[in-house]
Amino acid sequence: MIEIGIIGGTGYTSGELIRLIIHHPKARINSVVSRSSPDKKIHCFHQDLLGEIDMKFTDSLKNKEIDVVFLCSGHGQSRKELKKISKHVKVIDLSQDFRIMNQSIFEGRNFIYGLPELQKNIIKKSNSIANPGCFATAILLAILPLAKKKLLKQHIHISAITGSTGSGKKMSETNQFSWRNNNISTYQIFKHQHIKEIKQTIQQVQDHFSSEIYFIPYRGNFSRGIIATLYTYSSFSLERNREIYKEYYKNHPFVEISDINIDLKQVVNTNKCILFLLKEKDQLIVISVIDNLIKGASGQAVQNMNLLFNLDETCGLKLKSVRF
Repeated sequence: MIEIGIIGGTGYTSGELIRLIIHHPKARINSVVSRSSPDKKIHCFHQDLLGEIDMKFTDSLKNKEIDVVFLCSGHGQSRKELKKISKHVKVIDLSQDFRIMNQSIFEGRNFIYGLPELQKNIIKKSNSIANPGCFATAILLAILPLAKKKLLKQHIHISAITGSTGSGKKMSETNQFSWRNNNISTYQIFKHQHIKEIKQTIQQVQDHFSSEIYFIPYRGNFSRGIIATLYTYSSFSLERNREIYKEYYKNHPFVEISDINIDLKQVVNTNKCILFLLKEKDQLIVISVIDNLIKGASGQAVQNMNLLFNLDETCGLKLKSVRF
């Protein structure tokens, strides 16, 4: 069994990660660290886990036999935590600290950008993974087939809306129920932090890409999920574009191409990304839906763990959507 350590145990992503690992047939939780709540029962913070786990949070990783550590602390905290982790232990970081290439080397570790649909074989040979951002995951999966064929010729326009869990548990005005309910707003227009990793990844695949990425994120009045819509120039027919996408994702079990319009509930509580393509005049439109907490965070982290340990990447991730 793979021995799991989790640091930063009280947030949404760690709650989902614990839930997934509890039911993973090849892994088990060794320690869950919360320095703000040591010795408190995990299910007191993640109440859906009542009856599933009876462990308490600890103030440090207790067992030296841990195989992999998931870092679920806030952005900027991972560098502090890494100094306490043995170089022999694999690390999957869910913050944004190591996603950008000029920040990816630290304490003798070279963090690999952990988007399996981009570089599955490289991930398998690594020991340090920078898990992608949630918006970046939804958007990149909608773009990668075009970049692979060097078909991105003009600017990319994106709008995407995320649920309130995308803001984390820390309270602010914009994630309170009274503010979110019956409400919607934009934020960080053209300046969202995920644009850097999106552009970096596109240029990794299509090295001469120099067009702009115009991204408008929205705060939604629902709990979880992301729906992203992007459009860009394409000289190909809709049918040819669909062929390109289906060919690219034929060996990637979590991405599906739909022939009919899609909605968010198809992916909530799953590690899936579903894409739907349209063509209007010379613009290709791609709609992408994911669960921000699973494919956009904890599920993708488990998918990366599976690859690191040469397991089937779907292991422990065959989840049912919450449709109704």
